[in-house]
Amino acid sequence: MQEDAVQPEAIDRLVPELVQLIIEALNLELTVQDVDPDAPLYGEGLGLDSIDMLEISLVISKRYGFQMRSDNEKNQQIFASPRSLAAHIARHRTT
Repeated sequence: MQEDAVQPEAIDRLVPELVQLIIEALNLELTVQDVDPDAPLYGEGLGLDSIDMLEISLVISKRYGFQMRSDNEKNQQIFASPRSLAAHIARHRTT
């Protein structure tokens, strides 16, 4: 599927659901409203680390029906922010 094949509105609708999933998976003491959709997930921003990213990948795979791959050369771009991750999910989800 092409990179631009997903409507921006679909991504915008997915972001809060994804942020809630991340908060629950990692037991973060945040609300969806606390998270900037364009803030970095890794390091500054939410301050997540590589173990957190693995956990997020697992819950995304279970929830959205596709496998996140640790060897994907675009992972830095995919995991750049909640919005970029939501865009990736919107392009690849099966459920």
